[in-house]
Amino acid sequence: MNRYLAKSDTMETIQDHTNKLLGNYNILKEIYPNLLDVKWWDILYRACLYHDLGKMNLKFQDKMEKGKKSSLEIPHGILSLAFIDYEKMEDEGFNEDEIKTLFHAIAYHHERELSYEDDELEREIELLANEYDGFNYDKLKEECYLDQIDEMYFYKDDRIYENEDIFFKYIMVKGLLNRLDYAASGHIEVEKKNDFLEDSLNNLLNKWKKEKPKSKWNELQEYMIQNRNKNLVVIAQTGMGKTEAGLLWIGDNKGFFTLPLKTAINSIYDRVVKLVKENIDDRIGLLHSDTLSEYINKSAEKDEDKAKYKDIDYIEYYNKTKQMSLPLTICTLDQIFDFVYKYRGFEPKLATLAYSKIVIDEIQMYSPDLLAYLIVGLSNINSVGGKFAILTATLPSFVLKLLEDEGIKFEMPKKPFINRALNTRHSINVIDDEINIDHIKSLYNKNKVLVICNTVKKAQEIYNKLKGENIENINLFHSRFIKVDRKEKEDDIYKFGELKNKVYGIWIATQVVEASLDIDFDILVTELSDINGLFQRLGRCYRSRNFDGNGYNCYVYIDKCSGVRYAIDEEIHELSKEAIRKRKIDGLLNEEKKISIIEDVYSYERLKNTDYFKKLKNIVKYVNDFTAYEKSKKEAKEEFRNIESINIIPKSIYEDNKESIDKSVRTISEYVPKLSIKEKEVKAREKIEARNELSDFVCSVRPYYKEGNTLKVLKLSDYEEIIVLDCNYSKSTGVELIKRKNEKKNGKNNCEIL
Repeated sequence: MNRYLAKSDTMETIQDHTNKLLGNYNILKEIYPNLLDVKWWDILYRACLYHDLGKMNLKFQDKMEKGKKSSLEIPHGILSLAFIDYEKMEDEGFNEDEIKTLFHAIAYHHERELSYEDDELEREIELLANEYDGFNYDKLKEECYLDQIDEMYFYKDDRIYENEDIFFKYIMVKGLLNRLDYAASGHIEVEKKNDFLEDSLNNLLNKWKKEKPKSKWNELQEYMIQNRNKNLVVIAQTGMGKTEAGLLWIGDNKGFFTLPLKTAINSIYDRVVKLVKENIDDRIGLLHSDTLSEYINKSAEKDEDKAKYKDIDYIEYYNKTKQMSLPLTICTLDQIFDFVYKYRGFEPKLATLAYSKIVIDEIQMYSPDLLAYLIVGLSNINSVGGKFAILTATLPSFVLKLLEDEGIKFEMPKKPFINRALNTRHSINVIDDEINIDHIKSLYNKNKVLVICNTVKKAQEIYNKLKGENIENINLFHSRFIKVDRKEKEDDIYKFGELKNKVYGIWIATQVVEASLDIDFDILVTELSDINGLFQRLGRCYRSRNFDGNGYNCYVYIDKCSGVRYAIDEEIHELSKEAIRKRKIDGLLNEEKKISIIEDVYSYERLKNTDYFKKLKNIVKYVNDFTAYEKSKKEAKEEFRNIESINIIPKSIYEDNKESIDKSVRTISEYVPKLSIKEKEVKAREKIEARNELSDFVCSVRPYYKEGNTLKVLKLSDYEEIIVLDCNYSKSTGVELIKRKNEKKNGKNNCEIL
């Protein structure tokens, strides 16, 4: 018997690798038996069995054994098709579409350019017959077919497109085959069963009952439990326990909990970890652009939480998270919804979401492009059988119109969920002027004061002016701090903002505090962004208590607000300002009135002729019009994120940490050929840890910052670099440009929202 390798690094044979796939196939089928019907489970099994048999070809084996690559090698997925006995499948009752799906799933299980000629394919298949004579595999009970590939089922560059009835079935088979293949290659289980979340939530309720015997799930949470099998759109005021409500709706199912900001995601992840308590790396994942760094830092924690992570291999934990193998994942939208571009290789994500439940929190914070991607994504998820729940304190009502236009079925309670005992939290003073420090100073009478500006630049300006007034305990929080300083700021504002913490002072911040931060200040002073953003900001003040004093606890400045046109849509801003003036808001504003104002400002009738809504509809159409497989995954990622940012290290930070930074860059960029498997593992960990150490000094800024201010470029690879930026930087204010050259080159403005 000849030995045919499937993997060169582990010297794993085709039989061994296929057995691992089939083992994961059994795990998937056991946990989610109703995911496919009997016939499609059979097709997926055959896809697993046959997908790598084409690796027997000698050109592939030379590559495995000797590292010898051939430009004439035909992708093994294509060669594997010759082993499928389609005539026997026809006799067994499989129809043309079902057999075609099997062929295409195997052919494209790796996305490769198909540059072979038909006569070359015929020769390779003939040669494969010789190799198959020496191939012994107990799972192949009968002799394989080994014949030329019938063009009824596959021919070069043939694809299954959206207009074909079998498109979504193909996505399921191909996507699940990819998932099983990746898991087998990564030596992990394709899925872990969710058998813990409902028990964990019940334990939380029982803990509450020990303190207050009459404790029970509130009206919102009960509604989510009773409607677990439905798509939902739910409005509930801040402080109603939306996180627990979302988790109760997911129940003991596979779930994804999405939020717009990493700060909020990290916070929710920590809350869920405390809820679940044990076996964290088999239960809960954290998925955003800094996941690996977060995992490394968790494993290094020295407080009581360290015990939860001490035995966790953070690389394996990261791989399980990235492969979506964990029962519950807290994540950003871009990590799972980029499949809307239908890029080459998009199928595993959509196939996974077909048996998942997705919670969408803080939907009002998404830009028009991300909101459009979300709408299209929910339409696709709906088509393959997945479920979603939109949970938000403020919902632009035109979103409902967009969902309906896409044919998405959902249920919505007749009324928003409001805590009647917490219905007068905010007394508002609208000030038709520009935000100023004199008023802020007058409010600083041993209170916790939160000031929210629309841009980083404005927040820095207010901070510097107040600092000049010798006010004690004043802090600034925005996104333009290096990572290590930003993390410290996050921790500090959490501690400061706890209701039980009886300190006082002023925090000046930007939009970074709007989403899912459990902080409670005594007084809010804010610029108007839009009405949605305003009501989110109100939720950071008197979060879980009524305002029963005289005067006001929230001050809203509506004139000369920073960031309008560049960071905030001008039409929405003006409509919001108009609504505030029209309603003559002054004094206590209950939750019903807030919701009524949002419905008025964001109604379809009011917005349908605005540039904002036209842009949104155009993006939905743009994404829907994509032809499958048109884009690469890299192109889709870049376009989905649409983030105009670059990574920089401020000059002073680089100079103070030059030796450490340069060492990390050398480790990351170093290429060492011909390493053993063990040496590769060691080198990979060194690179990961170096990247984590380097990330502490990095900050993201807009690309125009580098114009005339680039001191040095640190090359990490051919595709990745970090700029050492000539700028002012301090731990108290973050990145500040000295004097940019080409101030408004390409029409860019220096306003920033985060």
